[in-house]
Amino acid sequence: MGSLNLGRSNLDPDGVRENFDRVRSALDVHTVVALGQVHTPDVVQVTPELVAGWGEHGHLGSSLPGQSRLPVADAMVATDAIGTGVALAIRVADCLPVVLTDPAAGVVGAAHAGRVGLLAGVLTNTVDAMRRAGAGRISATIGPHVCGACYEVPTEMQDAAARQHPRIRATTSWGTPSLDLGAAARDQLEQQGVTVHSLGRCTRTDEELHSHRRDGAQSGRQAALVWFA
Repeated sequence: MGSLNLGRSNLDPDGVRENFDRVRSALDVHTVVALGQVHTPDVVQVTPELVAGWGEHGHLGSSLPGQSRLPVADAMVATDAIGTGVALAIRVADCLPVVLTDPAAGVVGAAHAGRVGLLAGVLTNTVDAMRRAGAGRISATIGPHVCGACYEVPTEMQDAAARQHPRIRATTSWGTPSLDLGAAARDQLEQQGVTVHSLGRCTRTDEELHSHRRDGAQSGRQAALVWFA
């Protein structure tokens, strides 16, 4: 099982605080902005005003149902107006973490793209939001996620997803229907003129990473972060 759990649900708040303090120190950032991720296509604009009111450990939110305090969305976009040392963080345990950048325009984005959000358009919405903020030549990096050889789904779910994105159809290494979220995400992004890179690690098979598919309810979360240095 992976270490450095950055999730909110399976670790005590002191543990989350300590782990994020380690991340902030290693990356030399003072603020980490996170979301209440709920598999939507919604994108939040991270503004200097939001950052100013965030607080040292605002990424913890609240453990009480219905009282997240985190912006509820699955992607965020920021310009260099937020200043240096502010990281946007997406937390995952099998879904795709995607970070997007246009250094020349001073625009960055980060998205949580699980099956539901990906099919609903969270990545296309993130690119559109970045373009409205002034981005031109965007590069995206897809982080570790459950791969098409491991993401088994019922045939009906595969057929429904493939009707929207044919590239998502795949087969597990044991011969059953699956989804390749990474292939579908790459296709979506490239159709929008985005240059795409993938880290190519599968969360289910890589023991260094957290995976809900592999470890179930006790799984932790890793995070993808992007920031202005």
